[in-house]
Amino acid sequence: MKKILVINCGSSSLKYEVYDMPERRSLGKGLVERIGEKAPGKIRQESAGGVYEKETLIPDHRTAMGLVRDALIDPGAKMMDSLDEIAAAGHRVVHGGEAYAASVLIDDDVIRTIDEVSELAPLHNPPNLTGIREAIGLLGNKPQVAVFDTAFHQTLPPAAYLYGIPRELYEKYRIRRYGFHGTSHRYVAGEALRMTRRSEENTNVITCHLGNGASITAIRRGKSIDTSMGFTPLEGLVMGTRSGDIDPAVLLYLMKRGYTADQLDTLLNKKSGMLGLSGISNDMRDIEKAAAGGDRNAQEALDVYAYRIRKYIGAYAANIIKFDILVFTGGVGQNNVKMRERICKRLETLKVFLDPVKNVEVGSNPGIISHEYSQVAVLVVPTNEELQIAMDTYDIIFGTG
Repeated sequence: MKKILVINCGSSSLKYEVYDMPERRSLGKGLVERIGEKAPGKIRQESAGGVYEKETLIPDHRTAMGLVRDALIDPGAKMMDSLDEIAAAGHRVVHGGEAYAASVLIDDDVIRTIDEVSELAPLHNPPNLTGIREAIGLLGNKPQVAVFDTAFHQTLPPAAYLYGIPRELYEKYRIRRYGFHGTSHRYVAGEALRMTRRSEENTNVITCHLGNGASITAIRRGKSIDTSMGFTPLEGLVMGTRSGDIDPAVLLYLMKRGYTADQLDTLLNKKSGMLGLSGISNDMRDIEKAAAGGDRNAQEALDVYAYRIRKYIGAYAANIIKFDILVFTGGVGQNNVKMRERICKRLETLKVFLDPVKNVEVGSNPGIISHEYSQVAVLVVPTNEELQIAMDTYDIIFGTG
């Protein structure tokens, strides 16, 4: 058995989990919050050994990584006796640009490339890179792997990733559709194949990752051929606070009326989506409650959300031609029974027949929620990006055998 440390480093937080591989058994996980803030931060770790909690000032990620080290080997709630037990580390990295179509062993060239494409993900890649550097300092010469959110979508054909703008903008600035949530889409597609006992070679899947951020991916024979997020995670579906697809002329219209680029960025990323449409919240539970109470804005927001998803499913079904499996995952996809029913209600022309009884019975658990006569199997599959990162790390360093 090999203990794999999985790290997801954000600008002000650090999530981690340890897996025994290849058994895929989680030994525990933790979260460090409020890194770099003036107020005290906190680490909380849960494992079979107990709960570890500590509040203290956390000025930087090096301090945060030191807290992770202490928590992992704490006598009262430890996951291991020594950090020497960690065989390798796997890191979530949001953007790999066009350089990486798969997870890779981290070396100086990989670090340099992650840094170079940081301009494409300025809020994510820099802290991801910080996490890598601090983990190297903590674990020394232990091998480490980068798992990119964008890598799974590097199989998109030009017809799917090119925008209808002058080609020189792609050639000079690499403006194209990259897609995100790739680790999640890849994981749930694999689980869906296992649950339906189908082989990758003759199965086409549409995966719906529906959370505060949301995206849909068309997967043909194990390869992503189209995805709803684009140059940034703003494109595509209506999300918790993101607008999704919008006529770009709207932005020009608002700029002529005094809106600045920063104001538009905030408007589209933080004040739009379900929050903006409902005027209530970005939390689907709050909107569902308001809609049930007769709030018209909430009802319309839910209709827009489901309509946009159906629209993408229909487009992707046309492109993959043979449509075998539809997967729901993410906080909304996994847990919102009513939304799954709304989305599937008008997909009968695609041979998608949701069983309302199974939909309720399965609830938030993994399972098949379509009628037995449905030509397309509809599944609920909880995502587990951390496990996928651990699997990639183990396979790259130690092999699948």
